[in-house]
Amino acid sequence: MKQDMFASAKTLAGGRLRRPIFGFTLACFIALAALPADAVIAQEPDATSDSQGIAAVVNDQIISSYDLEQRVKLVMVSSGIPNTAENVSRIRGQVLRSLVDEYLQRQEARRLNVNIERTELDSALERIAQRSNMTVEQIDEFLKEGGVSRTALETQISSEMAWQRVVQQQFGPLVTVGQGEVDEVLRRLEEEADQPRYLVSEILITFDGPVHAEEISAGTQRLVEQMREGAPFEAVARQFSQSASAANGGDIGWVHASQLPDGVGDVVTNMQPGMISDPIRTVNGFYIIQVRSMQTGTGADPMRDQYSLMLVRLPLTPDADPAAVSRRAREAQEFRSQVASCESAPALIRKYLSGTSEAPRQVLAGNLDPRTRQALANVAVGKATEPIRSEAGVEMLVVCGHKPAQGEIPTREQIDNSLYEQQLSMMGRRHLRDLRRDAVVVYR
Repeated sequence: MKQDMFASAKTLAGGRLRRPIFGFTLACFIALAALPADAVIAQEPDATSDSQGIAAVVNDQIISSYDLEQRVKLVMVSSGIPNTAENVSRIRGQVLRSLVDEYLQRQEARRLNVNIERTELDSALERIAQRSNMTVEQIDEFLKEGGVSRTALETQISSEMAWQRVVQQQFGPLVTVGQGEVDEVLRRLEEEADQPRYLVSEILITFDGPVHAEEISAGTQRLVEQMREGAPFEAVARQFSQSASAANGGDIGWVHASQLPDGVGDVVTNMQPGMISDPIRTVNGFYIIQVRSMQTGTGADPMRDQYSLMLVRLPLTPDADPAAVSRRAREAQEFRSQVASCESAPALIRKYLSGTSEAPRQVLAGNLDPRTRQALANVAVGKATEPIRSEAGVEMLVVCGHKPAQGEIPTREQIDNSLYEQQLSMMGRRHLRDLRRDAVVVYR
């Protein structure tokens, strides 16, 4: 599956940083790039299954067993969780609760006359395909291989778009960030300049009360188990997290322990890089934390490193025979041993049959897929990353330039944007909580 090595993590709209609304959907095509070919298994409907049954009723609107089955398969595809009967049983309850929330969000969007036009949905699919180095037709084929209908994917995309629009329209004008709040954040950062910082990703699963908390507790623990067994944290976050960071794969960047919710910071200070926490219960939900790195003080943030990268490719068909694959692998290693700069790379890759290169692209490390960032670690300027296999062939990135970030405290504008996002996200979660409280939901 082709990997989007340059997938952007943030967009700028209206003067404030915005999380992209297609984060989860893009993960469907990124997460599988590093998985073995048999990690996702297409499943034919069981002849004995009740595909026309009812999984739940949300305010008189039916979630069919087929709808739930499709969403479970979509979750498997997007998160990299192997599609086994045991895993389906483990996540089915959490997926159904997420689907109920989505139905509530769509109902609220309809009540407020918020509609996503067909042209908007088509444009979204085109952007997803472009970022994934695929065509829309290839996306259709990819979904078919996983037993997922295109309708299931489009429904989730349009729901994400509509809910974001609802939250922005209803609560955006109500959010104000005072200068005193920005001053307080700056003061705290300056006081903690010599304290450890942690590069953190989060998953937040909210609950409405003690009974609801008990219902979802086991589900959050199962998510932890799946990620510790290899499911990508960022893909699971995109699918399940109810935090604003979900569209960024849960990434919240470098933070001090004091910047995290009560109870979460204490856990983080006792974690080592690479660890995933057990679910942490707070007043409004369960947090699952991944510590990716740590450093002392306000040193350089590696997520702000600037790269200039050239994509080179040795074409290979998906069904190529082993001999052809071995030949391309040898050529890729030969190219890596000989390449010394981006000036020489295009001519060097063309020495091999149908070898191609693209123009260098400027990108921040934080805007790269985590696997791409890892692949770039310790690759010198002028050299190439380890080759990866994609639908198009064997691909590598040549590092044309690398400018490490300088250590700095965030600007007032960055802090203002962060506080705005936090408040808007909190209002959106509260509104969804109110919708749940007033809804009539019957599980079958």
